[in-house]
Amino acid sequence: MEEFIGKIWDRWLTRQVTSDFTGASVNLTDLQAELTLYYRALGGEPGKTLESADARKVRLRRTGMQRVAGSHQRFALPWQDDRSVRLPASLAVFSSLRLNTSLYYWLVAMAARLPQVSNWFRDNQQAALALISSYPGLNRQYKELVAELMALRPSTEDLPEDLRRQELAVVQALRNPGLLADLPSSTFDCFPVWLWLYPTPPNLFSVPFSTARSGPDSEAEERSSEQQTLQQRKQAQRIDDERETDGLLVFLPDSLMTWTEQINLDRCQDEDSDDDFEQIANDIDLITVSRQRKAGAAKVKFDLDLPAAENDELCLGPGIRLPEWHYRQNRLRPDICLLQPLLADDPEPVALPSQLRQTSEEVKRQFSLLGLERSVLRGQPEGQDLDLDAWLDDYSRPFRDAGRQNFFLDRRQTHRDFCCLILADLSLSTEGYVNDDCRVIDVIRDSLMVLAEGLNQTQDEFAIYGFSSVRNNHVRYQLMKNFGEPYSDLVRGRIARIKPGFYTRMGAAIRQSARILERQHQTHRVLLLVSDGKPNDLDQYEGRYGIEDTRQAIIEAQQMGITPYCVTVDERGHDYLPYLFGRDGFAVVSDPTQLPKVLPRIYLNLSTH
Repeated sequence: MEEFIGKIWDRWLTRQVTSDFTGASVNLTDLQAELTLYYRALGGEPGKTLESADARKVRLRRTGMQRVAGSHQRFALPWQDDRSVRLPASLAVFSSLRLNTSLYYWLVAMAARLPQVSNWFRDNQQAALALISSYPGLNRQYKELVAELMALRPSTEDLPEDLRRQELAVVQALRNPGLLADLPSSTFDCFPVWLWLYPTPPNLFSVPFSTARSGPDSEAEERSSEQQTLQQRKQAQRIDDERETDGLLVFLPDSLMTWTEQINLDRCQDEDSDDDFEQIANDIDLITVSRQRKAGAAKVKFDLDLPAAENDELCLGPGIRLPEWHYRQNRLRPDICLLQPLLADDPEPVALPSQLRQTSEEVKRQFSLLGLERSVLRGQPEGQDLDLDAWLDDYSRPFRDAGRQNFFLDRRQTHRDFCCLILADLSLSTEGYVNDDCRVIDVIRDSLMVLAEGLNQTQDEFAIYGFSSVRNNHVRYQLMKNFGEPYSDLVRGRIARIKPGFYTRMGAAIRQSARILERQHQTHRVLLLVSDGKPNDLDQYEGRYGIEDTRQAIIEAQQMGITPYCVTVDERGHDYLPYLFGRDGFAVVSDPTQLPKVLPRIYLNLSTH
């Protein structure tokens, strides 16, 4: 009975304090494709994507009912950084679906005009003024949004003097942008201005790595954090709690009732799996990462992430130094990455798995229809057509050889002037499950085997490599089949041995693959990348830097006469792949389990165009 009454009370109280129009809510995911195109059309930076913003704590002056309900403390405010434009995952500010949709488009226009916010009050006014002056349609849209927003702003009659002056300044700045230069100070934050962008939150993405430890333990700690990825990025800080005893525990009793207080979370230690840590993490504003290590947890992570010596790959040489593109400096920095070619040490030869044989036979039948390149041999003793040139040459000579009858054209199918390097993403994210029985790495493994069976049927020259990375000084480049090497049970054994590695420094792997392809004599050369996510690594490669370096590596490959093409199972691939590979340079496979069937069809399309 007590629980029943509590639920009724909670529903009633929520209805009393809510300020959102939930019935008119619009989701960002439903408009993401259109908003991305709109952002590019207004001159937004091509390397940025649109992502959902997480809720941040705002110091508002709340009513008594709001304090009782614990509401109006956190808001998903719009902002952007070098990586992406962050918008609320849903908007229910207005009572109309059309107005909430219009608000999304206005915020995207503001993001395109205002890439960086230094003075929140002044910069937003200048950006709004520039938009309504340049685009008459946006002027009408802005006036309508402002008129609707004014009715939702708090009344100034009941506000303290400092908040009243601040609210009046915001209202005046919205109605006449560019008129005021400074925002009056107040003990509270002003009510969210939904038409403006907010400054970049400090320490939003991660702790600087200069404060982190180095070595295998720290790398295992970072890898373990990728096992479960939240849709939103959380603010974090790292503390040093390596001490023999925690001493006296001092706390405020009222802090026990909220998840938004600071929590020392040891990322390196497994806890009770029954707890809903994903929900807790979504509710936490600031996640403090502890560097305290317990021997048992560290040992488990070492055993899971680092293969035993007898099962590890064999390093092929001291490594290869590769450049990397720094988009801020607009230059290629030489010898930044160290790529290590690897070869599976004595893999066991295996036959094609039985569950793939039917799919493999279907692929072979499809590939058997590929026509080989035709070569024409002139002056042959027999053939399909007459060689008139050879006959005229023979007839015009003063001394003819009566026995010579080489007057035919012989058209023969000899070979296909085509080669392909298949580059598989073997990052840690491929350990995720696509269903109850199958992981992403299993789908990639099956796809490589099935495609290799078809390529062996056509006798096309092909090579298969895989890659993952741990920062710029350790890019693993795993050889499964090289050009000129026959496809055999040994190659299948290498493919069967692949497993999730570390991170995705895509630019270095693409550059090395392009160098290998450049040495091939075929006219048509394709670099086929099979991936499950965007470029990322532990250092600055996460975000815009990795996107720009990968794009530059693709441009370099194209300048070599190579055709890069990406096949991904990342459902968000449409957000960043057009910028990397172009409009027709990628394919997104919505159902990962179908990749073994889809990948050969994509190869057929590439090799016949």
